[in-house]
Amino acid sequence: MTIYRQQPLKLDKVRTYPLASRPSKVSVEHFARVPARGVSVRAWVKSLPKILAGESFRGVVEALERARHDNQPIIWGLGGHVIKVGLGPVLIDLLRRGYVTAFAMNGAALIHDFEIALVGSTSEDVPAVLGKGRFGMADETGRYLNESIIAGDRDRIGIGEAAGRLLARLRGARFRRYSLLAAAYRLRVPVTVHEAIGTDIIHNHPAMDARALGAATHRDFLLLAALVKQMHRGGVYLNCGSAVILPEVFLKCVSLAANLGRPPRSLVTVNLDFIQHYRPTENVVRRPAALAPARAGRPSRGFALTGHHELMIPLLAAALE
Repeated sequence: MTIYRQQPLKLDKVRTYPLASRPSKVSVEHFARVPARGVSVRAWVKSLPKILAGESFRGVVEALERARHDNQPIIWGLGGHVIKVGLGPVLIDLLRRGYVTAFAMNGAALIHDFEIALVGSTSEDVPAVLGKGRFGMADETGRYLNESIIAGDRDRIGIGEAAGRLLARLRGARFRRYSLLAAAYRLRVPVTVHEAIGTDIIHNHPAMDARALGAATHRDFLLLAALVKQMHRGGVYLNCGSAVILPEVFLKCVSLAANLGRPPRSLVTVNLDFIQHYRPTENVVRRPAALAPARAGRPSRGFALTGHHELMIPLLAAALE
């Protein structure tokens, strides 16, 4: 016999209803279909569940195809990891197929792409050389890139264009066919580079000119802002592998475009990374999509795709027509 005054609740008067009458978020119509053996990636994507990441992945594919068809901007923001895991050829192919109108890079992406173009390798073993004072001290990386930035600033161009010009002309760049910077320069597709002083190894080099670097990266910021301003009728922005720098830069570009009367409308934003960080989630996926909807046309949408770049970006590229 219990010593408590309160008795357990009785269930005999609980009201129930038929299961079939209940609205449910998942039905067999949303389930995956087993694809036939040997089908194309595009057909395989159609077989994915119409639920969560399956539906998001399909939504990104559709947004990219629609943007290309409608001649709307497709801007890729790239962190260094995307380049150093070997995705240059995939991104160059997307560039040639019309799925890129501009690239925005952080400083690490610039460095990895340059080193690959010059010697065919990149990404040093930091713990092995840090204590010896050798981390980031490769001469050609710091000297060539800083000299190109200084020369580019004299010509009033940004870092992305200056580095692309360097690789297009540098006789020793034997692996330039793998370089995103070189390919974009050859096709006259804008590349912007967004530096934060002290974050990249080229800032340790004796050839570093802070005034030129600051002016050139600011010029690239204004170029990216102009490109984002063109998204007032739609387009796609993808942030791939930048947790802080590029999401912050992108949001400021959106603010500038809105201030000048051209806020991005009917915009699709994508954050693609193996971890969903705070700033990409807020500054790429959520905040731009929350802008006032367009008077006509599709509402803005934000997608988060979680997975390793070396798997997800080739998969996305293969799914596009």
